[in-house]
Amino acid sequence: MKSASIKFDDLNQVASQILNLSQNQHVVMIAIAGAPGSGKSTIGENLHNIIGEKSCLIPMDGFHLDNTVLRDLGLISVKGAPETFDLTNFARLIDKAKNKNLARYPLFDRNRDRVIEDGGKVSDSACIFLFEGNYLLFNEAGWSDLAKKWDASIWLDVSLDVIEERLIARWIEHGLSENDAIARARSNDLANAKRIINKAIPANWIFKNH
Repeated sequence: MKSASIKFDDLNQVASQILNLSQNQHVVMIAIAGAPGSGKSTIGENLHNIIGEKSCLIPMDGFHLDNTVLRDLGLISVKGAPETFDLTNFARLIDKAKNKNLARYPLFDRNRDRVIEDGGKVSDSACIFLFEGNYLLFNEAGWSDLAKKWDASIWLDVSLDVIEERLIARWIEHGLSENDAIARARSNDLANAKRIINKAIPANWIFKNH
């Protein structure tokens, strides 16, 4: 697919174009990327629901490194940064999906702050893989190689002010006080968001998610 970015506000149109890519059971790899709090999970779930059983939604969050590993590496305070993910095994899983050799995938339980191995199952009818995550269109060493694996991509364009509001609300929902939620969002999440936005690789579709 051509790399020219197209702004859109109708997921049905994008779903139709993705389905066209999957004709004759061709396996299609789609990236849904954006900063934390940009709405990737929501857009991914909606797109998955529109496309139906031919699609499988796989969040990149299932490749968070375990907290014990992050503590050993001195990275627990920056959890969510690119260096706190298992890029090697994530890339291997993408290749397995492309080769129709993927049965299960890991999920991240945010409430328990841990990965659930084999938490997700790939249906036999799945030929459209929707990957969602912060670093799927990220122009830094190693991560930039992922962009070559996508047949098409979606970028969620959200202002930093809106991202900050959403991140604070998210941490409050997870039990933090308002002050702690603000500190958590501003000390780590927003730094990651700026890094992701500044080093974003152009996508096929841009979704303005207010």
